[in-house]
Amino acid sequence: MVEKKYTDKLIVFDTTLRDGEQSAGASLTSQDKFRIASQLQKLNVDIIEAGFAASSPGDFSAVRQIAQEVEGPTICTLARAVKGDIQSAIDCVKDGLKPRIHTFLSTSDIHLMHQMKKDRESIMSMAIDAVKQARDSVEDVEFSPMDASRSDPEYLYVMLEKAIDAGATTVNIPDTVGYSNPEEFGKLISGVFKNVSNIEKAIVSVHCHNDLGMAVANSLAALENGARQIEGCVNGLGERAGNAALEEVIMAVKTRPDHYKVSTDINTSEIGPSSRLISNIFGFPIQFNKAITGQNAFRHSSGIHQDAFLKERSTFEIMHPEEVGWKGDAIVLTKVSGRAGLKARLEYLGYKVSDQELLEVFNNFKNLADQKKEITDKDLESLMSEFHRELDTTENYKVLDLDVICGNKRDPLSNITLELPDGKVVKSSKTGTGPVDAVCNSIDDITKIEVNLTEFSVSSVTEGIDALGEVTIRIEKEGTIYTGQGSDTDIILASAKAYVNAINRCIIIESVNLS
Repeated sequence: MVEKKYTDKLIVFDTTLRDGEQSAGASLTSQDKFRIASQLQKLNVDIIEAGFAASSPGDFSAVRQIAQEVEGPTICTLARAVKGDIQSAIDCVKDGLKPRIHTFLSTSDIHLMHQMKKDRESIMSMAIDAVKQARDSVEDVEFSPMDASRSDPEYLYVMLEKAIDAGATTVNIPDTVGYSNPEEFGKLISGVFKNVSNIEKAIVSVHCHNDLGMAVANSLAALENGARQIEGCVNGLGERAGNAALEEVIMAVKTRPDHYKVSTDINTSEIGPSSRLISNIFGFPIQFNKAITGQNAFRHSSGIHQDAFLKERSTFEIMHPEEVGWKGDAIVLTKVSGRAGLKARLEYLGYKVSDQELLEVFNNFKNLADQKKEITDKDLESLMSEFHRELDTTENYKVLDLDVICGNKRDPLSNITLELPDGKVVKSSKTGTGPVDAVCNSIDDITKIEVNLTEFSVSSVTEGIDALGEVTIRIEKEGTIYTGQGSDTDIILASAKAYVNAINRCIIIESVNLS
């Protein structure tokens, strides 16, 4: 059956690099941001909200690079409705290929009273001035009345009308604290179309949070009532419980065109690669039963399900796994495999490597293959994550050797050798309450960087006694959280790599923000 194409288009606005990075425990380097933006380009999202230009020099630099180098999507930066933020946003994206400025301020009475400490008239004036200032420099301006779902509707309608008059080309209705429900939110969007006299001059957007688990449902309800831009994050990342998971919205629209009657320009085969890349970079695992991108999303366990599936896939599959880039059974890779086989499998998984990079990855592959009977796709994805982490931090600390002695009758002792940023090799031996603590103490002794370890987690990449383990560590320095990851069949070595990776990321981000 030929899929019917609808001319009414849904605009996909990705805020993984802005709201997604506001997830507690997330911290991205400029390299991370550019790598994600490049993948979102492959996904073919319409708009990338690349960051908050005024928040730090590092974010400003990253957003500007993306705005000037990533072709295709509109590149957007967020700005509070204050002159300094707007000017920073202008300076950041005005020379970009397709720039947008997204300005916002609160409109609910609870925010005006407790956060803004201003009256409605003052807030209205700030909104108008902000939109005008942005529109004087860029043609594409988005305005958001924060906490719209808890705002007085009549005040909201007037605010939107004046924002459009001031030059807003998109008006966004956020459910900022995930308070609304689909019926209620749908009525709010319908009310906007009925009561804002100039609404036809702007695109209506929605930005829903998932505090009550209804972000996707609320977004789709808004779509049913006329909204044509949906904002969200890959994997549902974002503040608190996260934002609407874009992959779920996209596939709902694609799977049920009979109901939603809109099309997107999304390259859905890149959904899986995008999800996995972002999960690896953020250090936030994808839950196994996550819709669309979870490991179990297209797996069938029940005998009844299996029987029906084998007879006709559509009995228990409402979309083809290939549509979303889901990876099933893999080519068997072992220690006797060559570079050609490795390259072919990496390309199948969405990784493009140069000949020189292939040589380096192949050496790491061989080392891992000596420890395992079979290398799975998940092993390869972890291997590539480790390789990219090393690329990002080559100018900083590197683990060369580790020996840990422990037992039930002695304090664990870590003997570690690190390569310093200047190329020198330094050793340290330290004890600790446990083997990981001893390792961290010995690393601290070399780096002399004062950090606090706030979170330590271990996950098995594959099954079995020879499983590749991935360690995620979060450290805190002067109130800022930095995430590090490391993988190895030896969990203690993986822990050392993760701790060093977190320190290196701290150094990189701090150096960029201070420059």
